[in-house]
Amino acid sequence: MIEIEITADSPKDLITQIHDVTGGTLETEWNESYLRINNDYAIGFIRFIGFDWGVNLLDFELKLHKDFILKIKADEEYNPIRFLYPSLGYLKHRFGVQNDEKVIDQFQSLVFTNKTGGYNYISFPKNESVDINIIQITRKHFLKKRTTNVSSLNQKLYEIFVDTDHENRFSNFGTLNLQMADLIKKMKKVRGKGMLRILKIEAKVYEILSLHIQQHNRILDGKKIPSALDKGDLKIIRKLGYDIVKNPAKEYSLEQLSYKSGLTQAKLQEGCKFLYNRTVTEYIRHVRLESARNLLKSTDLNISQVVYSVGFSSRSYFSKIFKEKYDITPNQFKKKLINTT
Repeated sequence: MIEIEITADSPKDLITQIHDVTGGTLETEWNESYLRINNDYAIGFIRFIGFDWGVNLLDFELKLHKDFILKIKADEEYNPIRFLYPSLGYLKHRFGVQNDEKVIDQFQSLVFTNKTGGYNYISFPKNESVDINIIQITRKHFLKKRTTNVSSLNQKLYEIFVDTDHENRFSNFGTLNLQMADLIKKMKKVRGKGMLRILKIEAKVYEILSLHIQQHNRILDGKKIPSALDKGDLKIIRKLGYDIVKNPAKEYSLEQLSYKSGLTQAKLQEGCKFLYNRTVTEYIRHVRLESARNLLKSTDLNISQVVYSVGFSSRSYFSKIFKEKYDITPNQFKKKLINTT
């Protein structure tokens, strides 16, 4: 077992102190640092990106050859709120004052921070591939951002965000959330170089952060995974969601999707509402409208061609629901695009 004690005075210290122990190659460009490891300790990489206003990102994509523990001290100067999510694998967390570890399973989340001087123990199992996303927020800097309005948060999160002297210990373990995995996947597909790339990634980071906060609110409101569903059911429904996005023009029905998935129609409806906050029919319509809008923006197809290419059979119906969703007609949207090019 390898235990690495992290005493961080600044956000990037964590990745550099891991590098000091594990070796590997550490490269930095445009506030984006990669620690690539391929040795007796692990294979994979850790990525760090620093943004403005005290927000930064850590991504772990590793397969560890030994049990690892990060023993992270909550420093007086650097003691962020951490929003953690494993898209793959699992890990364990405990505070230094506790003996019992809490397992954070795949697709679950953890929000935590510690008192000044306390320790966070994060344990990674050996021979287990992990893909872990951590958003870290330094409160003193974040609260100076003009658009930050933490008073709109629920009472518990508000108290943690304004605790800039780090007097309180806090942890919240979330329920299953597959939307977050989808957003993280999109973030990792961001291409480009320099400032434009960082800005695109930063936008996704804030989307992921908003999902963490929404999930915390849902837990406080007592909303849990429907008892009729398990993780396997939700994975199947998410796969159906991907298929619809890839081929929105295909003719779908609740009966056909139920037969294909092996799930009852009731489970499909319940799972779709949980994952996408929409019924199956509403989700299909949403995907088609998003696809239509993208085609109007990125192709020379006329509106009638777009309507039929995404699976609608009536142009008038398409125009009606497009206006309801985006507050602009397809014709107005197309003209606006022409006038701005």
